[in-house]
Amino acid sequence: FGPGHRWSGALSPIWKTFPLSRGNLRSLLTKDFTLSFCFSTGDITQKGYEKKRGKLLSPYIPQIQGVDPSLQLEHRIQTSSQAAPVGSKQNKSRAPNARDERFRSDLHTEAVQAALAKYKERKMPMPSKRRSVLVQSSVEACTPPDTSSASEDEGSLRRQGRIASSTPYQAHPNVEHWFNRVIQGSSTSSSASSTSSHPGGRPHAANSAANTVLADLMAHTHLDNHSAPPDVTGLSERSMHAERPQVASVRGHPRGFNHASVMETGDGVPVNSRVSSKIQQLLNTLKRPKRPPLREFFVDDFEELLDVQQPDPNQPKPEGTQMSPLEGDPLGVVTNWPPALLASLQRWGTMYPKSPCLTALDNAGKAVYTLTYGKLWTRSQKLAYTLLNKLSSRNEPLLRPGDRVALVFPNNDPVMFMVAFYGCLLAELVPVPIEVPLTRKDAGSQQIGFLLGSCGVTLALTTDACQKGLPKAQTGEVATFKGWPRLLWFVTDGKHVVKPPKDWHPPIRDASNEIAYIEYKTSKEGSTMGITISHAAMLSHCHALTQACGYTEGETITNVLDFKRDAGLWHAVLASVMNRMHVISIPYSLMKVNPLSWIQKVHTYKARVAVVKSRDMHWSLLAQRDQRDISLISLRMLIVADGANPWSISSCDAFLNVFQSRGLRPEVICPCASSPESMTVAIRRPPEMGIPPPGKAVLSMSGLSHGVIRVDTEEKLSVLTVQDVGQAMPGGTSVRRPGTPYLCQTDEVGEICVSSGTIGVAYYGLPGMTKNIFETIPVTSSGSPISDRPFTRTSLMGFIGPDNLVFVVGKMDGLMVVSGRRHNADDVVATALAVEPMKFVYRGRIAVFSVSVLHDERIVVVAEQRPDASEEDSFQWMSRVLQAIDSIHQVGVYCLALVPANTLPKAPLGGIHISETKQRFLEGALHPCNVLMCPHTCVTNLPKPRQKQPEVGPASMIVGNLVAGKRIAQACGRDVAQLEDNDQARKVHFLYMQDVLQWRAQATPDHPLFLLLNAKGTVASAASCLQLHKRAERVAVVLMEKGRLNTGDHVALVYPPGIDLIASFYGCLYAGCVPVTVRPPHPQNLATTLPTVKMIVEVSKSVCILTTQAIMKLLKSKEAAAAVDVKTWPLVLDTDDLPRKRPLQIYKPPTPEMLAYLDFSVSTTGILAGVKMSHAATSALCRSIKLQCELYPSRQIAICLDPYCGLGFALWCLCSVYSGHQSILVPPLELETNVSLWLSAVSQYKVRVTFCSYSIMEMCTKGLGAQTEALRLRNVNLSCVRTCMVVAEERPRITLTQSFSKIFKDLGLSPRAVSTTFGCRVNVAICLQGTAGPDPTTVYVDMRALRHDRVRLVERGSPHSLPLMESGKILPGVKVIIANTETKGPLGDSHLGEVWVSSPHNATGYYTVYGEEALHADHFNTKLSFGDTQTVWARTGYLGFLRRTELTDASGERHDALYVVGSLDETLELRGMRYHPIDIETSVIRSHKSIAECAVFTWTNLLVVVVELEGPEQEALDLVALVTNVVLEEHYLIVGVVVVVDPGVIPINSRGEKQRMHLRDGFLADQLDPIYVAYNM
Repeated sequence: FGPGHRWSGALSPIWKTFPLSRGNLRSLLTKDFTLSFCFSTGDITQKGYEKKRGKLLSPYIPQIQGVDPSLQLEHRIQTSSQAAPVGSKQNKSRAPNARDERFRSDLHTEAVQAALAKYKERKMPMPSKRRSVLVQSSVEACTPPDTSSASEDEGSLRRQGRIASSTPYQAHPNVEHWFNRVIQGSSTSSSASSTSSHPGGRPHAANSAANTVLADLMAHTHLDNHSAPPDVTGLSERSMHAERPQVASVRGHPRGFNHASVMETGDGVPVNSRVSSKIQQLLNTLKRPKRPPLREFFVDDFEELLDVQQPDPNQPKPEGTQMSPLEGDPLGVVTNWPPALLASLQRWGTMYPKSPCLTALDNAGKAVYTLTYGKLWTRSQKLAYTLLNKLSSRNEPLLRPGDRVALVFPNNDPVMFMVAFYGCLLAELVPVPIEVPLTRKDAGSQQIGFLLGSCGVTLALTTDACQKGLPKAQTGEVATFKGWPRLLWFVTDGKHVVKPPKDWHPPIRDASNEIAYIEYKTSKEGSTMGITISHAAMLSHCHALTQACGYTEGETITNVLDFKRDAGLWHAVLASVMNRMHVISIPYSLMKVNPLSWIQKVHTYKARVAVVKSRDMHWSLLAQRDQRDISLISLRMLIVADGANPWSISSCDAFLNVFQSRGLRPEVICPCASSPESMTVAIRRPPEMGIPPPGKAVLSMSGLSHGVIRVDTEEKLSVLTVQDVGQAMPGGTSVRRPGTPYLCQTDEVGEICVSSGTIGVAYYGLPGMTKNIFETIPVTSSGSPISDRPFTRTSLMGFIGPDNLVFVVGKMDGLMVVSGRRHNADDVVATALAVEPMKFVYRGRIAVFSVSVLHDERIVVVAEQRPDASEEDSFQWMSRVLQAIDSIHQVGVYCLALVPANTLPKAPLGGIHISETKQRFLEGALHPCNVLMCPHTCVTNLPKPRQKQPEVGPASMIVGNLVAGKRIAQACGRDVAQLEDNDQARKVHFLYMQDVLQWRAQATPDHPLFLLLNAKGTVASAASCLQLHKRAERVAVVLMEKGRLNTGDHVALVYPPGIDLIASFYGCLYAGCVPVTVRPPHPQNLATTLPTVKMIVEVSKSVCILTTQAIMKLLKSKEAAAAVDVKTWPLVLDTDDLPRKRPLQIYKPPTPEMLAYLDFSVSTTGILAGVKMSHAATSALCRSIKLQCELYPSRQIAICLDPYCGLGFALWCLCSVYSGHQSILVPPLELETNVSLWLSAVSQYKVRVTFCSYSIMEMCTKGLGAQTEALRLRNVNLSCVRTCMVVAEERPRITLTQSFSKIFKDLGLSPRAVSTTFGCRVNVAICLQGTAGPDPTTVYVDMRALRHDRVRLVERGSPHSLPLMESGKILPGVKVIIANTETKGPLGDSHLGEVWVSSPHNATGYYTVYGEEALHADHFNTKLSFGDTQTVWARTGYLGFLRRTELTDASGERHDALYVVGSLDETLELRGMRYHPIDIETSVIRSHKSIAECAVFTWTNLLVVVVELEGPEQEALDLVALVTNVVLEEHYLIVGVVVVVDPGVIPINSRGEKQRMHLRDGFLADQLDPIYVAYNM
């Protein structure tokens, strides 16, 4: 161990238990290390290794009673990282591994394993995935730049001590145990705990056992066949021809259910074990309190206050004195010091032309070319002369001194780069070295383009070979890269440059503050900045490096780093020329092939100095056994350029352990710290300078997260061991706090700031950022500046330790501030890698960054998964990583994603491009193959759940409204009596529809009432008044004679949309029967549509079915028998061939209150409800619609609706007969073959009033959006339309109606024409825009207030605003009031409550609410608890509010607008607030372009989001994080489950409404065939 090693840090805990003297321990450690080494490199077998190690350690192991010492040993061994790999036989000559060891200190690995052991592993539900998604994109054959060619079978490695603990599920009756099953640990304590807790535990068949335990526990009830009603309205138009059977649209008869496999949850929902057991696991995981509850506060006002994290009173605070700035050594004065770097070049080039400057190697490690100082000098001059004199455009020189030039050179050509760099300096041009762009879409390439553009670069220098390899455009020129300016490419090879004339000499001026070169850096956010370095800074930095490193003339230096920037440029291109040193440049491609190459070159060239990164040391460790005869004795300085990474210490220690025997002296390892802005900040001096010994600190991670330094003495798990990076460079250094630049206290971590002449000057062209970074003035605690010189922020976080040594604990770029605590991305990477990295993570490639969600940073971990890792393994690894990070860092991971190997964006030298990875994550373009989100554990700043306040009584409510001057929210349509004073109408004021039809058949026999169009737009059939009457009479005869039906019998009409349906309806009325219209089953989808028909027939107690011959055959077919019991159909009559007979008499009902027809429909919540419509209500309904829409016999209206229930049925079957207008009937199904059918018909017949549904509007918007021009050429003109009404029972879909108006504006559609209607079960038509009256108004309400059942009007565009459109005008004769849902008292204007309605056309009651009769008794006759307590109202079940507007209606009164917010049944009660699914769904659909549709529902208080993916399946997992983020941000809700499905899976009824409850049943019954199901933890 080197000097300054702390024993506590350097010893792994295994050894601490052994009673040994230090000498014994040293020899024992050496022997054990050698043994481990032979083993890891495959020199001995595992068995041999264990035997020898057992022998070696047996004298020292205290006997544990009754336990075989070799067993104990196995448990002990496994944590040491050298002992981890087990050489398999095939694996004899193990190729070098990857960078995953780079971050592993043995200590940390042990800490992680011990932390994991402490956890009783919570069994998390594993995400489920469709098989096709599992097929990974194959790993490209080429080795990625980040790697050495690591052996691919590391997956076969196992750790010895795992056998004891690998019993995944002990057979155990207690389910709690099953969920908390012990971790399959690979650490001593976990193995011990799992074996000792079950002395007789046998390994058990894992999954089946798990499932049966759960199934037995939960399957205590069976499924009742009528647990829930089916969908009558059936499936959407868009899913009619689905190949896959639709999600069970019959809740009573789920597909493929046998009683045994079904269990019910607490709320009686049938579930299938697979999905529900996972949800149950999720609930059990979430039930455990995560951390002590934080002090939360919540004000029940509109502003929901997010919980502000209160600082922990016990958190450590800095206690030290205020530090004083640290002064570096003064720069030494040297007599012959050159006045400029170029002067050195000239001097060496002319005085020592043969002296070697740079040796370049090929991929085999052979020296291909050595550049001498003479050659460098002459070739640079040639290039300088050529650039200034031979390049011109329009006879003007292309370049002038001071212009910026891009240097695009590959990493294997240092010679050409060096010539180009010095050539530019000699020509007084400013070189901007950048990476070679390999493809048009390189990670970060666009930002590089921005840098080049902002620097005004017009010329790029490159080599001939490189230019040939660049992507080309069609013209053969180099392609323009995305975001790049137009560049001229100039090849600097010999044949393109000319020799300068004898009298031309480049100007060599003294170093000034002019810009010498620009080095680029990429910020945390991914933007690229150019840092300008002046000639003076370049010179003094070389001077400082020379002094700090003790460089002497003619030394040999080996460089492995990128020579275009950072330490590679500073040491191997600049300082080397200053000192006439010889650089051996090791290309990155050679390191990939032979990681030992740099050590071999040190040996061959007797190099005094090597510049490397810890990764290079790590790689060479893994390959070193191939070389016995190398010596590092010549090295006086091994500069570790990334010494500022706290995890470099493990590479340094391990490297020293192995190479000390090859002549490496401990004191030559010199970590350094640098940043692009401040160049080298600190470096450990070489041993000959008489410096104090290096230091090590073992720091508490918890202290560091609070920004204080606490040396950890208690050997806790969460410690960080850091090494110093030496003394400050000549100049000055200080440490400041984030925020206001106060000087830190001595025990506080802050950002290191530097003030000296050796640092960058500015960000090119970014004065604001420059001021922030390059011109900071640190102040003392009293606020006085410490110096008049500005300091530059280095973005390194650290402190100054004893002996003025600088310690760095992290970078600002990797800093993540979560709930006020600071975490370093590198530390989190190290912890993740310590959890069995070899097995899962592909070559140690892990990216850690934070994203801002809900006003706090959230940690995201993305790792590349090995191609051979199984689903189970990966998930297991993921859950353990979460636990490890939680234990060690006390912070939750928000999202952990695994992507296929080789798919993360790469930085130029093979690392991971973090900002690009983050960008892809946020855009949903990362395409992970596994995702685990943990919002429940991470998001601790949600607002407190709302507590319901005790309700204010209804009386006080009214008084309060009166005092406040608010009117009670009540409104009514026009008075019917006043409107009907013309004689004609009074004459036709019939109470019975059958009378109206008879009267019309006599008065206007040939007047056409109906035209039915087919898909071609031609009239398929038509009916005049007389034809309809005659047909109805014949139907009546069939019912009476063939059917022998009695008065009042119920008849099911199962017809496709058409005139037969209408005729049969009136035929039933003529015969005194009660018609029930039923949508016919879909022939391609009998399994789900036929049970619905059956159920309505049964529930409505129909004694007869009237239908067509085709459907009659279908009902009794073999296919039908598979879906329902066909023997139990009632009498089925077809009406295709009717007898030419008239009934003896037409039935006259004794009173208008008699039942006219039944209207059956399924609500979106899946409740099948039939309402009773009396004769009086039926004619009152027709009368109101006639008055509102001004319908007369001379009018034509077009109807594109389903004719089976609600307003659609009324418009299709009743209104034309009542008002005498002609109806053009467009069956919605026909639009599937001809989308433009409806609009063409409207245009052709010059219709003024038309009705459609949202699904039709959506079809037209999507299907015809791009075809408006073609329609115009076919003379489609919509200027005739005065009102186009969408028939709906929901909140108006304002975005859809607006886009419809916008698209068809080109065809003459007036933007004022489109409006919506509103109806519900208790009253099918409450609002309808009609032809008179003001246009519908739109208001904006605050969505957060809505959740609290309040209306708060806001301006358009304000945050959280939600537009609500008025649902049309209230119909004549209809009265509406807004009532409090709980107290049933009336509410004031603009208050949210339930809409109650009173009108002559209210339905008279439910015929049956399938299964819920008692609950709905008060829906049709309820009274206010206060105020007008006499009027009988019907409750609509919808939330809404009335608002008096400034507009006047037809009667001259101020107009009252009704705004419908949503159905009460649909709302989700979460966190004490009321959410409308549509609001959450709108947010989700906006979150990613591939989400076609979305539906949400709750299950046991978990929010489940189902999204339809319209894109490649690999995008499925991208959606999980985006959906979770957007719902958190906009609704303050945590999504429990995200289900990704194919388009068309979300069931939609004929009105275009989502059937969320059907979807829920399908999900729980595992019938959705999802692409992916993610259970958020």
